[in-house]
Order: sequence, then C-alpha cells, then structure tokens
Amino acid sequence: MPAIYKVLGQALPTANTFWDIYAVPSTANAIVSTVNICNTTASNVTFRLAVRPSNATITARHYIAFDTAVAAQDALSLSLGMTLGATDQITVFSFQGNVSFSIFGTEIYGT
Repeated sequence: MPAIYKVLGQALPTANTFWDIYAVPSTANAIVSTVNICNTTASNVTFRLAVRPSNATITARHYIAFDTAVAAQDALSLSLGMTLGATDQITVFSFQGNVSFSIFGTEIYGT
C-alpha cells in the first residue's frame, strides 16, 4: 500500500464560515498526525474542528474541538493520530476569521 506523507490541507477561512479543509480521496484512507491552529490577530480567538462522514451535516458528535481558545498571536498544535476512511471530511470554523489551519498526515492507497 503506497503511503503519501503530505500537507493534507491549509485554510484561512472567513469569519463565521464552516470550511471543509480536507476530504479523504475516495480511493484512500488517511492518518492525520497534526492539526495546527494559528491566531494571526492581536486578540484572543476561538475555533471549532469537526470530523464527519462524507457530506454529513455537522452535529455535536462530530466535534474534536469546540470554541477552543487560542491566545493573541499564538498557535495551538494538536497531535492526534486520527484515522479517517474514504471520503471522511475535516471541517474548521472560527468566529473571528484570521485564524489559519494546517493539517498534516498520510494518505494510504490500495487494499
């Protein structure tokens, strides 16, 4: 099974917008090793991080982090080791905007 280590997704979503930052390809599985959240503002911010099956509407059960704080001009790194199946999605959100998200991991192809 070929494994590809890569940046799975990066985004700087608009405030109050759910953003699908990564979707596992239909022919792969993925392991998310790290999610980095960077606050580029001079004020504290909060963010949300959800993992859901393909195209599922976000509900409380999908959240990995909910209204989690990041201090002004600081970053938070989550080491997760999270496994995802084909077409699963990661969605991010911030009320304030100017919060960048980076997701790193491995895509695994084949059976």
